[in-house]
Amino acid sequence: MIFIPCVKGISHNEAEKILPAWSEKGANVLLHSVLSAAQEL
Repeated sequence: MIFIPCVKGISHNEAEKILPAWSEKGANVLLHSVLSAAQEL
């Protein structure tokens, strides 16, 4: 699981909001995890 902070700590709610930069960082974590796992094959 990759956790991304939410503005004002609101999550699992219609008012949930994240900043694009936070989303990008989460996507980069996923990308590097997949690339690392692929190298081990």
